[in-house]
Amino acid sequence: MKKKSSEKKRHVVAWLNKAEWDQVREYLYSKDSALQRNALHRISAWKARYANSTPVAMDCTADLVRCQVLDRSEKLDSHDLVLLYGAALVRFTNLITERQQGKIARSLRRLAGNLNIPEWIVNLRHDVTHRKLPALKLCRKGCEVVLEWLQQEYWSRQLGGGSTADWEAQSDGEDEEMGMKLQEDELIAREKEREAYKNARELLISYEKEQYDACGGLHEEKEKSTWPDPLADMSWILGEIKHFSVEFGELLIEVLLEDGFLIPTAQQLSSLGCDSSDGDTFCPTEPKLPPTFLRFWLPLLKTLNSPSFIHLFLEKLFAELKLLSSEKSKHRMYYTSAWISEVMLCNSNKNEYHFETKAQKKARLKDRIFANRMQLRWQQLLSACLEAPCASTPHLLNLVLEDMEHPLPLETQQRLLQLCSIYTRTEHSEPHTEQEEWPIYTLESLHEKLQRSKRNSHSSLAEPQKKWTGEENKWSDAEVQKAKLLRGSSWQVCIDKVLWKNYPLGKVPGQSDEPSCLMVDNYSTMIVSDEPVAMESSTPQNVSGLSASARTADGLLWSHSDLSKLKTGLQLF
Repeated sequence: MKKKSSEKKRHVVAWLNKAEWDQVREYLYSKDSALQRNALHRISAWKARYANSTPVAMDCTADLVRCQVLDRSEKLDSHDLVLLYGAALVRFTNLITERQQGKIARSLRRLAGNLNIPEWIVNLRHDVTHRKLPALKLCRKGCEVVLEWLQQEYWSRQLGGGSTADWEAQSDGEDEEMGMKLQEDELIAREKEREAYKNARELLISYEKEQYDACGGLHEEKEKSTWPDPLADMSWILGEIKHFSVEFGELLIEVLLEDGFLIPTAQQLSSLGCDSSDGDTFCPTEPKLPPTFLRFWLPLLKTLNSPSFIHLFLEKLFAELKLLSSEKSKHRMYYTSAWISEVMLCNSNKNEYHFETKAQKKARLKDRIFANRMQLRWQQLLSACLEAPCASTPHLLNLVLEDMEHPLPLETQQRLLQLCSIYTRTEHSEPHTEQEEWPIYTLESLHEKLQRSKRNSHSSLAEPQKKWTGEENKWSDAEVQKAKLLRGSSWQVCIDKVLWKNYPLGKVPGQSDEPSCLMVDNYSTMIVSDEPVAMESSTPQNVSGLSASARTADGLLWSHSDLSKLKTGLQLF
């Protein structure tokens, strides 16, 4: 056994022999920068051989010695040197104490104290990381102290024949101790969880017993319409369950979803007077809880109706429904879906409830788990619903889509429900449009329905198109006539679709800001006589009766009288 333990300590190293090791150690702690550079080159070669297995102490020593070499070269200013020293010291503190950390984090001061590292080195690392940078003198002192610690704790130990693993023996022992402690903590946590599970079952069984005792039992053919108020013992049990749910809410829901609680057995349904053979009541596509069974659990659920518990309850129900999708038993699947439907209906805010009387509202809210609307995480519930396909999924999906705070577009909802009905091979019972009268079972049916809707749209557009044909022809004839009249001039008819509201009055598309763009190549001049002429009174009716005799023989020359008549006859609209 001793031989095997000695062989276990043997390992491959990167240096040739102890002489090479001793030489590198001496060069590292020499005051000559050339020798230190030589040692750094040798360590770089060792790191290449080690790959990712380079000893941490060797790596930290090389970083700190490299700082001293650059400091003696006087090529860097004080600020750069502080950053260089600071990075090396931070790296040393983190790497050396990293092996001491377990799953439970401990402070660096405590870990450094266990390794005999001065506390002010840890404080110096803290200042470099989180506070104002320290002085260069303090960084140099810290580098010397850390190098001295590395020489005593790592480099000198190798001369005595010990391996690198000996330096880490203390930390390995502490790791083993920490691992044993973690195992003990896990055992304690498991025992606590086992005890909590036992307490949850006992509390729920006590609740069921008190409920049966309170109602005195139900006959098979007699359904109880009202349920007695909780007794004193029941109130105490409800208080204990509520207090238990604060710390173990998730565990309590898991116990509730076991057979015999929220998932009733055939014997429990029989004792409560619920006939499981009734096909109208137990419909898998629209699951619904028996009223008597719902009233049996209402006091407990009303006690636990906080938003956090209700949302966790829905998540667990959908997760359970996802696990049951591959099983042949439909009993658990039906009641799991029925509880989801009941919770969603309690949170619904439909319009038909707005016009009910106070008595009707009181009767409706009496059999509800909670009365006020809750803010749920709708996106998560929608994803959970789609991930648990079953016969009830279209019904549950419809409830989620109708109750969302920010609903999806109507077309998206319809397509989602159709795809869900195709996947689950069920028919959606509430079509939104007249086109959904035909049930969709396969992808071919969906394509056929799409082609039918396209044909209907084309036929509906045929008659309006005929009516507009005559008007379009008239409009095109008028535009052609205008284009003929303007042929050869500088103007032309615009047939493009232009948003004229984007252009100010007097400006056309494509017009530049230069005033000369409105000038034409061919134009005629008008000469007006400079002799003053008395203004002649005239009426607006005379303007339209101007005759050619009022003009001169040249034809294009106007007199003052003609201009006065034009001015007096001008009207502004």
